[in-house]
Amino acid sequence: MKIAQVAPLCESVPPKLYGGTERIVSYLTEELVRRGHEVTLFASGDSETSAELVPICGRALRLNPAVKDYLPHHLAMVEEVRRRADAFDIIHFHIDLLHYPLMSALEGRALTTLHGRLDLPDLDRFYKRFPDYPVVTISNAQQKQLPAMGRVETVYHGLPRNLLPFSPKGGDYLAFLGRISPEKGPDAAIRIAAKAGMPLKIAAKLDKVDQAYWDRTISPLVQAHSNVKFIGEIDEARKAAFLGGAAALLFPIDWPEPFGLAMIEAMSCGTPVIAFPCGSVPEVIDEGQSGFIVEEEEEAVAALEEAKRLSRSGVRACFERRFTAERMAGDYLGIYRSLLGAKTDESRDFVVRDLAAADTVPRNRVSS
Repeated sequence: MKIAQVAPLCESVPPKLYGGTERIVSYLTEELVRRGHEVTLFASGDSETSAELVPICGRALRLNPAVKDYLPHHLAMVEEVRRRADAFDIIHFHIDLLHYPLMSALEGRALTTLHGRLDLPDLDRFYKRFPDYPVVTISNAQQKQLPAMGRVETVYHGLPRNLLPFSPKGGDYLAFLGRISPEKGPDAAIRIAAKAGMPLKIAAKLDKVDQAYWDRTISPLVQAHSNVKFIGEIDEARKAAFLGGAAALLFPIDWPEPFGLAMIEAMSCGTPVIAFPCGSVPEVIDEGQSGFIVEEEEEAVAALEEAKRLSRSGVRACFERRFTAERMAGDYLGIYRSLLGAKTDESRDFVVRDLAAADTVPRNRVSS
């Protein structure tokens, strides 16, 4: 099958540092290629992929200080996709709503995965204008934020099985991974760690929009608690040791989290998760198996003792059962199949080809 994956340009695919959507696009793309499909990736030029890369800009927009406005770059990508559209059986968009005026011209071959929050009134009005366009949400909680639409399915994120290897022992510190922002709850994580008398390591991105929150709230807390260490953004290579060495991941969010990739990254390492019950959390955590869902900080402190007694191999088993890239790609292939129907032999052929041959595909092939 000939498949186009259309990624945001803010980060490379996969991201060099922080980045959720682009990371998932990478995992999906690589698994589809591994299964023998012909995949073209529209992304920034510093992306690394075994698919055919169509570079829209030289490097990830967030890491390019010369870029002040992301919108023109993304609209240029939509136009490039339009020009090449006839070359693909399926075009899979991951850029929210920018491509929607183009969708009606793609004759049922386009799919959109919505990765962000949808509980905003302007979005409700927008999606009501396009009730028949096929959409994938990344949790049922996120799906409930959409208006009534004709074709919506949920596909949970997945990671390559061996990306973040199992760590059987863990360590004596707590981990916080994500962004420094009020909705992610780093202040709650600091208070929970302090009440539990445990060290806390924070690996997080700090955007300019959240600088005031850092200055006003988080920086004073870090300075006041000697058990807190702020690491900053980390790459994939450091993430395995960071999560695998933790006793638990704290995920004290205060917003309708669409998915929460950090949770399954921790689970892949065998590290249990302590989280507040917002957004997708009740769907991702298997209570008492991969972690605990708590209502308040004091309850989180108490749950830490139970988390230490959980079987880390059991946590890893939850990940392998539900959140691998193989499962995610299989779910998407089923949706691609249903969109295409039984028009051609190729659209019905989802047999995995010789994986050894797929592994010989050169990385980062570029189409100009």
